[in-house]
Amino acid sequence: MSAQVAPAKSVGLRREPVRAPQDDIPAQHWQGGSICCTDCQYAKLLMLGEGLGCEPGHACLQDVYARRIDRFFSWHPALSDEQLSHPYFEVRAIAARRASVFRLGALIGDPDETVRLQVALRLPLSQLARLVNDPHREVRIRVAQRLAPGDLTALRHDPDYGVRELVAQRLPLALLAVMAFDPDRAVRMHVAQRLEMPALLGMADDVDADVRRIVAECLPVALLSRLAHDTDWRVRWEVAQRADMATLESMLSDKEPEVRQAVRERLKSTVTHLREHHG
Repeated sequence: MSAQVAPAKSVGLRREPVRAPQDDIPAQHWQGGSICCTDCQYAKLLMLGEGLGCEPGHACLQDVYARRIDRFFSWHPALSDEQLSHPYFEVRAIAARRASVFRLGALIGDPDETVRLQVALRLPLSQLARLVNDPHREVRIRVAQRLAPGDLTALRHDPDYGVRELVAQRLPLALLAVMAFDPDRAVRMHVAQRLEMPALLGMADDVDADVRRIVAECLPVALLSRLAHDTDWRVRWEVAQRADMATLESMLSDKEPEVRQAVRERLKSTVTHLREHHG
């Protein structure tokens, strides 16, 4: 499939052979229609060689196809700063990948989330907090990935659970307890995996069994009796994996066969270990 590029009209403009793959989309101006090289501010680049100039259908600033725009800027990264206000969002977004970080602040309020996403990936950490209230979740996710853990408090109540999951994984432990009451079970599961005593014990009453199961994996052995008769057999099974003798004996009549088997195996193993230890 050949690229649809208008022929150069001015003498001296040389068009390099198009090397786009056969299954590539045709070259097209980002506003529609064919590409006219003589209307481009970088028309003089046509006279340069591969990697130095531009190549319609392969490396072109005016193309609608992001890959060809990216190829243009990979050849000319120094031109990125000049195109941060280009009317086509793909050009602004790709230029933002290589532009000076000192110029990125001007794009924080860009109308397109694709552009703001690139800004969130490169903006200096000292300015990144300006994007914590961005309207798009993907932008806020990148912010949550990059902010220093101590600066994540503003995102603990983010409206998107994916953002809060990241916060729960990175927030300093001293600030994590408040997220034990998050409305989303996936967030609370991350909290339970990291939370320490005594705050962890409060999650033993969580409404979701998957959260309580994680609590059973993390609670000190002396406190596992709290969950020995949980309503969910998976939680009780986890208790049986680590519980002390007294707790295990209280679980011998558990109504779930899998739990009773786990209890018997633990008791047998514990008794055998004690006999070997005492000769």
